[in-house]
Amino acid sequence: MDPNSTDTAGLLRPLGLAPASAFRRATFVVGLLLALSACAGRPIGVMEPTNHRADGTAKVELIAATTRAPALDKAILFTGERGSGLMIDAVTISIPPDANREIGQVQWPKRLPADPQKEFTTVAVDAIADEKEGEAWLKGHVPKSRRVLVFVHGFNNRYEEAVYRFAQIVHDSKADVVPVVFTWPSRGSIFDYNYDKESTNYSRDALEDLLTQIARNPAVGEVTVMAHSMGTWLAVESLRQMAIRHGRIDPKIGNVILAAPDLDVDVFGQQYQSFAGKGPHFTLFVSRDDRALTLSKRISGNVERLGHIDVSTEPYRSQLEAAGITVLDLTKLKSGDPLNHGKFAESPEVVRLIGDRLVAGQAVTESAVGLGESLGAVAIGAGNTVGHAASTVISAPISIFDPRTRRNYGRQWLLLGDSAGNTIGAAGTALIPDRP
Repeated sequence: MDPNSTDTAGLLRPLGLAPASAFRRATFVVGLLLALSACAGRPIGVMEPTNHRADGTAKVELIAATTRAPALDKAILFTGERGSGLMIDAVTISIPPDANREIGQVQWPKRLPADPQKEFTTVAVDAIADEKEGEAWLKGHVPKSRRVLVFVHGFNNRYEEAVYRFAQIVHDSKADVVPVVFTWPSRGSIFDYNYDKESTNYSRDALEDLLTQIARNPAVGEVTVMAHSMGTWLAVESLRQMAIRHGRIDPKIGNVILAAPDLDVDVFGQQYQSFAGKGPHFTLFVSRDDRALTLSKRISGNVERLGHIDVSTEPYRSQLEAAGITVLDLTKLKSGDPLNHGKFAESPEVVRLIGDRLVAGQAVTESAVGLGESLGAVAIGAGNTVGHAASTVISAPISIFDPRTRRNYGRQWLLLGDSAGNTIGAAGTALIPDRP
């Protein structure tokens, strides 16, 4: 094989490292570990309910389902250890007025009690004892859209971090949904990567059961699953398990959003195969400058991570187009995250895109997104197009979908003709190895 060629199996084989390379790798890892530790020093006990909300603040009412072990301190609620079953709470989070905060950021309390005018606070936590209570809560909170958004967090997250981050995403995206966060046992430590990974396996049945219960609720019309980082493994594996158990994924689960997926590309191909072309629509947020996924790749045998791929190269480009998977490459997008691992949540443009279009299952190419040149991302596979149509989409920044700048690409779009409406008949087959 030509050493400069692209691996057509969709993975990078382990590479030998010279002593100098090993030293550079060690320096790189230390730098990442320091960045991952940057959130230390927050006050403990932010889940203690205040039972009141200040004037001018906003509130997010959500369901928090967890497989974590309960904490003795009720201001913490849950630890990073594994519990004996699924526990569910209805949680209300207060968010400061937009004038006092930066969109895309969680304003953590500097000390307790928190200042609700400037910081996130926990207003209420009410245990949901059984499935019947859960059904009643959902029925009472379902909006006109009848949509539910289920979020699965990533590696190195404490319970309160998962809850507050999801509240921020829901508020900033203005998504018309019932928000549900599934928080699995993570010790919130950079040194517990393997423990966290095994905790995702531990939680597969519980997430599958939760998704099944939500989808079966007659008040619910659509379900979108959004997962981040290591949580993408848990989300896709639970859906795969549902497909195997029932012969299909519940049709109400129509959209899956994977943000910075810490997923082996080959493993994802096998998972995707289990859907047999009948699974939900997938949207991926990838970024080639994601430093956390660079580290994950190195400790995972140098196999490429799904959230780190270069979507402009083969075989990824053709495979994703054929599968009808939407990909948004956020590499050019700048963020305040030193690891570039949380762009999907911290970028005002991206969270608005999630709320305006992706949760509703609308393709990015269907109409103007209005992001302008500020995002600097590229999208492929969004319209299930073929040939020249796909080439035009991938070669241009996402701003071409903005009517203010689309005129610059008018001739290219006119050349597409009817091809933009052609869909791939063999969707879902190109991401997986050929079978004999």
